[in-house]
Parts: sequence; structure tokens; C-alpha cells
Amino acid sequence: MLLNVHSYYSLRYGTLSIEQLVEGLLLNGYGTAVLTDINNSSASLAFIKECRKRGLNGLVGMEFRNADELLFIGIAKNEEGFKELNELMTAANKKNSLLPFVAPEFNHVFVVYPYGKQLISPLRDYEYIGVRPDQLNRIALGPSSAYQRYVILKPLSFQDEQAHLLHRQLRAIDHNLLISQLKPNQIAAADEVLISKAALLQLYKDFPQLIRNTENLLQECSFSFNFEEVKNKENFRSSRYEDNQLLHQYAMEGFLRRYGKNNKVAMARVLKELEIIENLNFASYFLITDDICRHARSRNFHYVGRGSGANSVVAYCLGITDVCPIELDLYFERFLNPKRKTSPDFDIDFSWNERDEIYNYIFDKYEKGTVALMGAISTFRSRSIIRELGKVYGLPRSDIDRLVHEPQHMLNKNEITNMILSVYDQMADFPNQRTIHASGVLISEKPLSYYSALDFPPKGLPTIQFDMYVAEEIKFEKFDILSQRGIGHIKDCREIVFQNQGLRIQTNDPQRFFKDEKIAHQLKTANTIGCFYIESPAMRQLLTKLKCDEYRVLVAASSIIRPGVASSGMMKTYIERHHDPEKVEYMHPVFKEQLEETYGVMVYQEDVMKIGHYFGGLDLADADTLRRMMSGKKHYEDDLKDIHRKFFHHCKEMGYPEDISQEIWRQMESFAGFSFNKAHSASFAVESYQSLYLKTYFPLEFMVSVLNNYGGFYQRKVYVNEARNSGGTICLPCVNKSKYNTSIDGKDIYLGFDCLLNLEEKLALRIIDERKQNGNYRSLENFILRTGAGLEQLVVLIRCGAFRFTGTGKKELLWEAHLLISGKQQKAGTATLFETLNTKQPVLPKLESSLLEDMYDEMELIGFPISATMFDLARSSFRGEVMAKDLCKYEGKTVRMVGDFIAEKKVRSRNVSNMKFGTFLDAEGRFFDTVHFPQSLKSYPLNGNGLYLILGKVTIDFGCPSLEVQKCARMPMLSDPRSE
Repeated sequence: MLLNVHSYYSLRYGTLSIEQLVEGLLLNGYGTAVLTDINNSSASLAFIKECRKRGLNGLVGMEFRNADELLFIGIAKNEEGFKELNELMTAANKKNSLLPFVAPEFNHVFVVYPYGKQLISPLRDYEYIGVRPDQLNRIALGPSSAYQRYVILKPLSFQDEQAHLLHRQLRAIDHNLLISQLKPNQIAAADEVLISKAALLQLYKDFPQLIRNTENLLQECSFSFNFEEVKNKENFRSSRYEDNQLLHQYAMEGFLRRYGKNNKVAMARVLKELEIIENLNFASYFLITDDICRHARSRNFHYVGRGSGANSVVAYCLGITDVCPIELDLYFERFLNPKRKTSPDFDIDFSWNERDEIYNYIFDKYEKGTVALMGAISTFRSRSIIRELGKVYGLPRSDIDRLVHEPQHMLNKNEITNMILSVYDQMADFPNQRTIHASGVLISEKPLSYYSALDFPPKGLPTIQFDMYVAEEIKFEKFDILSQRGIGHIKDCREIVFQNQGLRIQTNDPQRFFKDEKIAHQLKTANTIGCFYIESPAMRQLLTKLKCDEYRVLVAASSIIRPGVASSGMMKTYIERHHDPEKVEYMHPVFKEQLEETYGVMVYQEDVMKIGHYFGGLDLADADTLRRMMSGKKHYEDDLKDIHRKFFHHCKEMGYPEDISQEIWRQMESFAGFSFNKAHSASFAVESYQSLYLKTYFPLEFMVSVLNNYGGFYQRKVYVNEARNSGGTICLPCVNKSKYNTSIDGKDIYLGFDCLLNLEEKLALRIIDERKQNGNYRSLENFILRTGAGLEQLVVLIRCGAFRFTGTGKKELLWEAHLLISGKQQKAGTATLFETLNTKQPVLPKLESSLLEDMYDEMELIGFPISATMFDLARSSFRGEVMAKDLCKYEGKTVRMVGDFIAEKKVRSRNVSNMKFGTFLDAEGRFFDTVHFPQSLKSYPLNGNGLYLILGKVTIDFGCPSLEVQKCARMPMLSDPRSE
């Protein structure tokens, strides 16, 4: 009987989750209801699934609005009707236009207009007027003949009257208004609450025609959506047979490249995989992924293939991945097993500045309307809830800040703060906005309008309105097309090496890197700054503790560093066993059989699946649910309860000790959302080796490529320091030498114009273009004539030293710039190389400058000093009792060190207090790490960039030193002499 139901996916309007909605409808006696969220269908299929699960006849529709004006409600008679509704919404979104005042022609949709809407034309057969309870008195005065086109319209937007306040708060947030400023047309009526079906019929008892009309309308609707049918594109070519033939051909061609002719083990694995892929009808998924990779190779784009598909030898032969599953003994069942119903996932990483072209290729290749980016739903989070509600109630910013940071101190301050804190829990994880998934692309067999409307965010590419969890529920597998800067480092470095040294280098054969002793030494000593995934302080410490010098260990380290292993307490266990494998004690024989390679420690998602299967008796389908849980796919709570029951039932049947079963389950649970599969770790390790090869043999070019891809884990100054330590000469920007990005000539590294914080991009490009056309600039005057640069931009260039080729000091150049600009200035490009501004130059006295002034200029314009280091700015000449390279000699001793702050990581200690891990550079440019426990941190906080004097005790863990800080403080710095 309910034709107009809103969930909280009517963003900043509805207040009920899908589960709450269905539960409430059943408890109140409804057998049928229509979900009609406002201008979207993001939750429609999730609603249908939940209804089927709970025994409710769920139907779908959409409420169409222009801003706050209700236009009409569309109710799908069937799947075709749902498609029509989605197409209408998609068309409006694509044009960014208003929806029509009157519904268009529909073939499979009922339309309900609100009572009182002025319609020019008579109602069509499928159109009705919806009458709300408070409008019944008005229709009673009209002719009864009109009743045949009237239906019950009892909107449902919130659970009860108390929830109306939450609705009003959401509306005020949406309109960016004080709650007191909301107008009646901007909020739902207070009666849009959930009432029982009996109560609803009682309201309309005097109008039986409306009840019959509504029942008849609902009886004509049926939504028999098939949740088990795979929604992805069925065939890459014209038939399943052709796809299987083509995949077999490509696999065999790739097999010869990867393994040669005589590898019987690999051939058996390939043939087995091809058989399963054919039986499960996954060939098109492989071929579509292969086609994307082939296009990337044709464009000379570097990429990294990972995901569960990287467990596949077929994927390795196709060139989708560079990880050999046989070499690493990757768990085949993690990738494909006969019970698997959905395709394995492929994650393909591209450079951050090349992914858009890959997107364009995919969208151009496949039929319009069948390709879209995956949507996502962003939710209200803790601090944002308080800030938004604080604004709605007009609280001062200071009160809002205190509410955010010290809520316990604001409790009971007044009614408003108490109300905000009480609503906080209600709004936690409420959908807030539709957005774009980080990487997912959907390619469908049928038009996507059968499943959802499409949004068109600023990127311009169609985006499905539902998220990845709905996609999984309806058997719609996404292709993950990701971007990262690490790949940009690799590609750009190869090009820079060719430009600087004339060498053509390749990085697509990582096997030779695994055997390289120099690379192994770099890895073992954690000399990995700039290298993908292995440059962070935590990873460098782990590499040191493991004395990691080989590929397999790095693969393990790439997963061990994830919070799953660490939170289970097994990281330390793994390190201990790695150094003394003879003393490994396995919890159970199954652990030795399945996890001997990792010393009985669950490191990868596959390890948890193996233990769940071989120890806990779970079948492969349940093990795959565990895998989804470990991937952070949280919509499996009910399945996990069932898995928990099966696991412990089997353990009891097998007679396992209760304490062992509990401990194993605890370790498995700790992996939830925070672990890698082995293929993923292996793919990351390959990319790490590629980066490390370049850093080892081409350190200067590599650091230039890191700078030009705008960094990695650290601030830009760290990479400049690393380049200097590697033998490079760091040169300030120069109008005759610099390019837009940082460049290298021999060992001279010229910072690019993009390093200057206040230089306009259009001027930087003009400088370069003019120089290419007409040669180097001969003087400041010549530069002004040829570029038309204004005074403000000239000052930036002069102060950073970009005119040092003139041999004139910066202060003299600043005077000259003012005089030249005050003369007759000509537009850029209108002067010849030999014209002058004919400005009379006064004779200036000798203007002194200093290194200190230069450093302050550089810090202001670039962000950090280039001409010297931060240590040269310190008032004190003290540089520490100990340098980082000697820390291991002082284990257990308390020492004083001086460090340039680089990075920090805040964590919570076991007693829920804040503590930090710090990273610093010493005066020799070497890294050292610090630990700031809660008591020390409270008394001696870290306050961002600067030089710190640090007192602490040296501790060593598996050969990795760190300083447990007792006291620390920022050191006084020399002042800019110009400010005195």
C-alpha cells in the first residue's frame, strides 16, 4: 500500500537504512512496498534483495524532483519500467538539466502526481493522482468520478516523529542553512512516519476506491530481478566459442615467451586453468583485461597487474601480470575453483598521468550505455557530523572545535551541545554523497539502465549510482583500473636515463633484478627512499629487521607490514622465526603442511583460507567469503556468523583443544580488511624491485623522476636530499636552464619551475617556449622584453636565483626590475631579441647579500633551503653527540641527537593514549627513527617541521635502532637579517 518510500539513500532526506526499512514494513503488516528514493536508484536492487530475504514483496521506482519541488513519482511495472526510469534520470544528469514538469511517455511505468499539481493535459492510462491523508477532506468535496484516478499517497521518510528532527537536521545540512531558517517546502511533513497497514487503511476507510486503485496498481507490478546471473559482458568476440579459441591462442603464444617449449609443469597448469576458465565462462573477462593491457603496451605505458587474477599462469602468459604463480607456489584455489560463481578480479595499476587515456580507450571501445565507472557512497564521519550539526545550530567555531576535539568536556554545557552529541551516533555512517570508486569500471552485457541510473561527475564519464557492495550482490564484477605515482617514477626514469646518458634500459624482466647483489645490498640496508612501497619508515625498519635480501622475503614483508599481521601479534613471531627457523614450533601439523614457507605464520589471505579449509573444515565457498571479509568487504556479517559456527563445530568434532581453536580464529579475525593476497604482495614486490634497480644504477635520474611525479611517502625536500647524497649537484631554477619539471644534465639537477610555489604556470610555460624559439635570455631586460613578465613574478624569479647567469646580485636585479617595469613595457612576443626598454639605469652602491638571506628566500619560495641545509640555520653549532650511522654502538645508552623533522605517525597505545613514531635526518643527511610514548609526547610534543634537539635511550630491535624519546624541543633558528 506504500507507493512512496524513502531510504536514507535519498541523501540528506531519508533516515532509514534498507534493513531498518524492511524490518519496519514487516512489523507493521505490509506485504508490498515501493522504494522511491529521490532522483536515484542506488539502493533499489539492495532493497529488492533484502525484501526477498525477509519475505516482503519489494517493488522499485523513483521520486523525481527539481530541487525541493516534487514533480512526480515513477513506479516500475517490471524490469523494463525500471530501465525507463533510470534512462530519464540519466538523461537529465548527462545534460545537467532540469527534469520535465510532466512525465514523458512511458511503456512500463505507473506515474503518480501529487494532488494539486496543475496538469495541462488529461491523465494517460498509466498516470494517477496521489492523495495524502491530510488531503482527503479536499477530494471529498469533489466529484466521485475523479476517484478512479486517485491512489493512496502516504510517503514514508522516517521511523517516528522523533526522527523528524533528524530529517530536519539533514535538510539544513543539505541547504547549508540554520535549522531555524528551513522553509516548509524544504522539509518533509511530520506525518511521513511509519504507521501500520491497519492504521493506513483506517485513514482511507471512507474512500474504498482509492484503496482498490492502489491495490490494483501494485498487483500489476512485478520485479523479478535475477541476482544469480552474471551481469558482465558475455563475450569479447561474437561467441563463447570464439573467446575460448582466442584465449587459448594468446595463452600458448605467451607460454612460449615465458617458459619456452619444454616446461611440462607450466604447460599442465596452463591447460588446467584454461579448462576451468572455459567451464566457468570467464574467457571474456580475461580477454577484456588482456585487451586493455595490449593497448597499454602499444602506447608504451608501464603497468602492474595484480589482484586474485595474478594467481593465474594464464594471466602471466598473457602479460597481464609479471608474477609467475608457479615460482611462488600461489594458491590456485584462491584464484579459480569449480565452485566460484564470479570472475577473479584483476587490478591493473597505471601511471597517475596515463590512466585517463586507458579510461577513454575502454569507453570508446564498448557500446555506449554499457560502460561506467563504479560508484561509491561517502558517509558522514565522526568529525564531519559534529561540524555540520554545529553549523546548523549556529555554534561559534570555537565551540565546534571543542566539540570535535573534547566532546566529553562539552557534555551538559547546554541543550544544543547535548542534542548534537546524542544525534552523533544516529548519523554515524549515514550516506552523505554519491561519489566515484577509486578504480572500478563496469562493462555490461545489457544496458546499465537495467540496473541503475548514471551520474556524470566533473570527470564527465558516466558513473553507476550504486557502490561495489551492490555490484557484488548482483554478480557484477568490476575491472579495477588504478593509478599510482610509483609507475610514473619507473617510466619517467627510463626516459630521463636515455636523455642524460643515451642508454635504453628495460625494467620488464624482474628476474635478473632478483639475482643482483647490489640491489640485494640496497634492500638489506633499507636504502630504499623513493622506491615504491618500501620507502616508508615502518617498511624500512621491517626490511632492516628481516635483513631482507631476496624476492621471496620481500613478498612476505609486503604483506607483513599490513595491519592484519601486525595486529595479530604475528609480525614479531615471523621475524623471530625467520632468523631462527630451526626453533619453529607449529600450533598444529596442518600449519607445518600448509604454512612451512612462512614458518607457520598466516601472512597472506591465502594462508587464512588454507587454515580455514584444512584445519577448520570450511569448503572453498566459505573460504572465499573469508577472503572477501579480509578484503574489507564488510557486508558479509551474517555469512561470517555461519562460518564461525561451522569452524568451531568442525574443530570440536576433530577434538582440537579449545584454546588452540580460539587462538587460531583470533588470528584469522585480525586479518579483516588489512591483508594482501600473495599475488598482490608479489606484484608489489616486483614493482619495488624495478624501482630499486633504477635507484641502484641510476640514482640521480631516479630521484629526478620521483620529484617530477610529485613524490612518494615523504616531503619533496627528502628526495632533494637523497639526490644530493647520491652525488648530484642541486641547482636552483634558472630561466636559461630549467624546464617546467626538474631536469638533469650530467650530475647537475636543475629544479623545475613547478618547484616555485608562487610562479604562475602560464609564465613558466611562456619562458620555456620563448627560449626554445629564440634561444637563451641575455639579461633581465631581454627577458622582460621577450616574456612580458610582470613585476610580482619577476621578484619570485630573481629571489630564487633564476637570473644568476647575469653575474648581478639579487638586490641589484630587484632594483633593475622595478626600474625596467616602470618604463614603457611591451607585450610578450612583440619585441625582437635586440630591442631594449631604453630605461636610464642609476648607479647603485654595492648591495651586500648573505647565504642566510638566500636560504630564507628559498624556504619561502620553494619550501625548504637549497643553498645549505636546515642545520645551517641553527643558532647552536651543536649537531648531536651521535650520528645515525653510529646508533647501534650505543644500545641502552641515553644520548642527545639533533634531527631535521621529516615525518610522523600517530598511533594509539594499549591504554588508548596517543603516541607517535618520528623520522628525522641528522646533519650528515642520514635517517633515524624515534618513539614518543604518551607521557613523553604530552610533555614534549612534536610541532611540525624544524630542527629538534632530542634526548632519548637507544633501543635495538633485530638490528634496527631507534631512539625512545625522553625529551625533545625545537631548536632556535637564526633570523632573517632583513627582518631585524
